[in-house]
Amino acid sequence: MKKKKYLLMAIVMITLIFTFNKSVSAEPINVPDINFSVGGENASPQNYVDNIKLLIVLTILTLLPSIIIMMTSFTRIIVVFSFLKNALGAQQSIPNQILIGLALFLTIFIMQPVYSEINNKAFKPFMDNEITQEEAMEAGSKPLREFMLRQTRQKDLELFIEASKLDKTEITKENVPLTVVIPAFAISELKTAFQIGFLLFLPFIMIDMVVASILMSMGMFMLPPVMVALPFKLLLFVMVDGWYLIVKSLIMSFGG
Repeated sequence: MKKKKYLLMAIVMITLIFTFNKSVSAEPINVPDINFSVGGENASPQNYVDNIKLLIVLTILTLLPSIIIMMTSFTRIIVVFSFLKNALGAQQSIPNQILIGLALFLTIFIMQPVYSEINNKAFKPFMDNEITQEEAMEAGSKPLREFMLRQTRQKDLELFIEASKLDKTEITKENVPLTVVIPAFAISELKTAFQIGFLLFLPFIMIDMVVASILMSMGMFMLPPVMVALPFKLLLFVMVDGWYLIVKSLIMSFGG
């Protein structure tokens, strides 16, 4: 009985397979027409302009980290905070996220007049179709160029002008390329930050030297001087209101 049952099932399956193949081979395959078009029937020049504006905004957002690091006051602030952290000897006590966040908001505070001018003279008029893209780029780069040139040393600026083989007689503050201003501004900011960091290290080095001399005179060679000096450094920093003085000095160094 089982053999007859299996034989009957096999005959039914073979019949279904041949029937299915015959129907498939008999029916033609209808491939739908594929039409690629840009914009569709309702496409208009205004739609293309809006798409281009959206692309520009997305490009700016992509480059925003590089702009914040290389074209604002962020570099000087974060380098000074890094020197302060090392001078205190509190590498594990002050998280980097806190210093980066504080540096970022200080950058927004210092650069707020520049951003407002860019927004009023370049971004808003361009979004309202009052000026062209080239005019918006020129109007937006002018305040940023002026800010960077105020903080850039003449020696650093001349270095990149000579390296780029530009004619010095034709270069002015209004037409100097950003490709020259940005690297000159960056190395000027690093030099200024290193100078501030040197001044920050001096009082804390004095504390380290005093503590190390006392420990050596007492014969405590196995006790790390850094561990003993850290409370005195923190006490000095709190007594002179260090954060207030550092932040105030950074803001004033940018003409604030």
